[in-house]
Amino acid sequence: MDASRTPRHPVFCTVVPPHLLDRIARSEDARRARIALSTLERDSLLRTRRRVTTVQGVAALGAAASDDPNRTVYDAQHGTRLPGTKVRAEGDPAGKDATVNRAYAGLGATFELFLKGFGRRSIDDSGLALDATVHYGEDYNNAFWDGQQMVFGDGDGDLFLDFTVSLDVIGHELTHGVTQYTANLEYYGQSGALNESMSDVFGSLIKQYSLEQTADEADWLIGAGLLGPEVSGVALRSMKAPGTAYDDDELGKDPQPATMDDYVRTSRDNGGVHINSGIPNHAFYLAATELGGKAWERAGQIWYDTLTGGELAADADFADFARLSVAAAVSRYGDGGAEHQALQKAWSTVGVPLAG
Repeated sequence: MDASRTPRHPVFCTVVPPHLLDRIARSEDARRARIALSTLERDSLLRTRRRVTTVQGVAALGAAASDDPNRTVYDAQHGTRLPGTKVRAEGDPAGKDATVNRAYAGLGATFELFLKGFGRRSIDDSGLALDATVHYGEDYNNAFWDGQQMVFGDGDGDLFLDFTVSLDVIGHELTHGVTQYTANLEYYGQSGALNESMSDVFGSLIKQYSLEQTADEADWLIGAGLLGPEVSGVALRSMKAPGTAYDDDELGKDPQPATMDDYVRTSRDNGGVHINSGIPNHAFYLAATELGGKAWERAGQIWYDTLTGGELAADADFADFARLSVAAAVSRYGDGGAEHQALQKAWSTVGVPLAG
């Protein structure tokens, strides 16, 4: 697949799933319920807008993609008009606003992992400018990639904190852009869960790369530090142990399955895209820890090869991805080697068949 192709129908992707906000919207705490409902309404509006718009090619024809990022951070000043007021451009020194500084750094960390780890020049592999807006809305409990840029809410300071505090969240949302420009996985059912899983995988790898962690040292959490101090939980999702990230009176219990035995069939959340992503997430964790060392170097390379190799269909299911990832491992590292065996073992453990 041509990595520079223009995506046709970019989806609207939020890091906090609607099923979780639905739960909070039924809270007996009036403020929490109101904020959750407001966030859901805002997300619904933005999602509808994405369905009737398309992203146009932004890279200049004939321009050579740079090895340096081109970042711009804007401040919505608690409004909802995008992008807002420009507050930091590429190369500008850090300012007093920690949220702006974290967003800027997170864009850079994402750019660096894709460049240094996989030779990819920005989200579209053609030097796409990385834009982000912070301080979006009032008590907005989410962050999203809208097909063109990143947007961060400040959280409500109660259940959720500032959405720039988790580097993996920034990487997660930007990776939706990478998927958009490559396999363009449909955002429903298993292909949608794969779309979400790609973002969790590379979001975690971006954090691990930034912290210079090995697979054994990583926490394998998505959204660590994002939950408020009174919430009983550690993150939004756990790749190491799906279903254990939180168990809270307001948020409910983390519904993610780790294997196909517990696959959730639902019409909500686009067919459970944020829920069943736990299965391919866990497969990646198992493969990465089986191989050891730096997870982006072998396991991450295999996932990247599979995502960008041109054979992954937009409506691919888990078995399609599993089969292609094993083929990618063999193509890059050889038949019967440690990588091949780790992939086979991981997919078998989570119950995804490799046979066609």
